[in-house]
Amino acid sequence: MIKQYQITLPAFKRGFHLIDKEVLSQIPELPEIGIMHVFIQHTSAGLTINENADPSVLKDYETIFNKLVPEGDPEYLHNAEGDDDMPAHIKATLAGSSVSIPITNRKLNFGTWQGIYLCEFRNNGGKRKLVITVYS
Repeated sequence: MIKQYQITLPAFKRGFHLIDKEVLSQIPELPEIGIMHVFIQHTSAGLTINENADPSVLKDYETIFNKLVPEGDPEYLHNAEGDDDMPAHIKATLAGSSVSIPITNRKLNFGTWQGIYLCEFRNNGGKRKLVITVYS
């Protein structure tokens, strides 16, 4: 059986934000076994699964992404929405637009210290829409 939901996350400030609770709070009970696929419908934010224990990891993500893709590069052509516009698109490509998590015993079967992160790359990204597909 396949079920699909569209949810809207509240606006988050720029950075990396654990969203497991927001996602699960908007979905009915998970199946006994299956897969949950999460897709973000935006090109300037991404999704990733990573460590959810040490907050310094999130600061390091921001540092590295900003070193890899700096703002204000005069060679960017797409900058109509500000200096964070094109870098946000590139960072979203690097992070990815979806994640899949196994479901076991009606729970997301993460490894130790894993969680789903919204990677918000815009200074004012606004609300973000996710499509959640649950396969059982």
